[in-house]
Amino acid sequence: MTEAPRRATCHCGAVELEVTLVPAGLGSIRRCDCSFCRRRGAAPVSARLADLKIVKGADALTLYTWGSHTAKHWFCATCGIYTHHQRRSNPEEYGVNAACLESVNPRDLEPIPWADGVNHPSDRS
Repeated sequence: MTEAPRRATCHCGAVELEVTLVPAGLGSIRRCDCSFCRRRGAAPVSARLADLKIVKGADALTLYTWGSHTAKHWFCATCGIYTHHQRRSNPEEYGVNAACLESVNPRDLEPIPWADGVNHPSDRS
């Protein structure tokens, strides 16, 4: 069963996304302990690239990359909220900040599992 599209926004409302999550839906939530994600503290859920549409504010998004530049992290340039990122672990997917999804409070989804980003599979020879 496919989930219905969900609305996601940054804090100030400059950015609005429409996203259909992977079949696991909110069950795909996880946190990562890589150097960037553990500082950011967000808990993303998964969506395929084709299933995320920027409805409003594409010009308000700013991009951050580092290292291999495979992962691409987008933030609202006005309020600073992380909205989504293209994954390094699976570049065919986005991680979407669950806290940006309308009517979702990540606290209600605890306990949220952790992914081992410190020992990322892409870093292994």
